[in-house]
Amino acid sequence: MSESKETVTRREFLKIVLTGVGACYAAAIGYPVFKYLASPAEQAKVLSAVKEVTLKDAHTLAAGSVLMFKFGSRPAMLIHHKDNSWVALDAVCTHLGCTVAYQPERDVIHCNCHGGEYDARTGKNISGPPPRPLRAYAAKVIEGGVLVSRV
Repeated sequence: MSESKETVTRREFLKIVLTGVGACYAAAIGYPVFKYLASPAEQAKVLSAVKEVTLKDAHTLAAGSVLMFKFGSRPAMLIHHKDNSWVALDAVCTHLGCTVAYQPERDVIHCNCHGGEYDARTGKNISGPPPRPLRAYAAKVIEGGVLVSRV
């Protein structure tokens, strides 16, 4: 009986190993690049799927205060002004994407990253580097909460 043994030379083995390592390296570099490039499309898809959000018990929010919430995958804020008006705005700075904060004592929305400021009633950029206003949503007080929807 003759047994046939196949042997792999060192050169062939090294070629197989280096090909595998190269494929793993390419995947490790390529996946984050793909996720970075595909991210805006995914976020737009998720954001467009959400048309409205009901914030239960938000109607009990004290005048002059804010409630942070998620509209789809993005942070947003519901402001109950002292004159009893309600405003819902995107809470992401249009400059570099930092989360903004409402300052009730000055009645402005401030971004701590680069000092940008927005009007707390309209979302319009009033100072600093932000190039565009904040996205506004419609806010309507309903029984049991506040309904926030796309404008």
